[in-house]
Amino acid sequence: MKLLRLSAQIHKWIAVLVGLQILFWVGGGLVMTAIPIETVRGEHRVRTAQPQALDLTGIRALDAVVAERNLTPTRAELKSTPRGPAWLLTPTEGAPITLDARTGQTFAPLEADEARRLATAVYRGGAQAVAATRLNDAKRETGRTGPLWRVDFNDGEKTRFYVSPDTGEVITRRSAVWRLYDFFWRLHILDFKTGENFNHPLLIAASALSLVVVLSGFVLLWIRLERDFVQWRVRRGGKPRRTSGRTGNS
Repeated sequence: MKLLRLSAQIHKWIAVLVGLQILFWVGGGLVMTAIPIETVRGEHRVRTAQPQALDLTGIRALDAVVAERNLTPTRAELKSTPRGPAWLLTPTEGAPITLDARTGQTFAPLEADEARRLATAVYRGGAQAVAATRLNDAKRETGRTGPLWRVDFNDGEKTRFYVSPDTGEVITRRSAVWRLYDFFWRLHILDFKTGENFNHPLLIAASALSLVVVLSGFVLLWIRLERDFVQWRVRRGGKPRRTSGRTGNS
């Protein structure tokens, strides 16, 4: 009986503390498993593009480009972009640099009309690009830093394409579906700031307390099952008969 009372008290009071979080975990898990991750990432809103051969006509040599800018890159990549071939250079110090591979200079500033056109060329669906906004600092939801163009589409998911102001590439996609998923993900890991840290003390403590709730629940279940089994055996065997105190005639 002592174990029963102790387990019941532990189960009840700790469940009061973490019950809501357990509900968020279960509800959030349902949301995150019910929505395909491809939909969350907006992959269904991107046209399937065939790989294009890189046009090497007029490409400036890498050594000439880095010499002009006095760079010592640790990595250099030549790639095709919607605005033409580009050198992506990672210097020994500082941020990566993107240059027009034909001129060796930075790309001309991307205008709103061009950003909208490039995003529309990638978008799959019947919606229209209704706005193009240049962001000097990328929003936190993009997972990027620096300036970006945001192109809004008028579909039911409120899709947004974020476009590189240098190369014109759509570098990330966000929508109302993504934000719903992100909300439950942050509840799931209890990191409301970045949504990336699942090793912090609050989550560890909540997980430990939830484990105590589960273990104490198993103890209660075991005691209850054992009691029910004893009662079942008593009923199955029948009640003991009373015997009369009279053993014979006086």
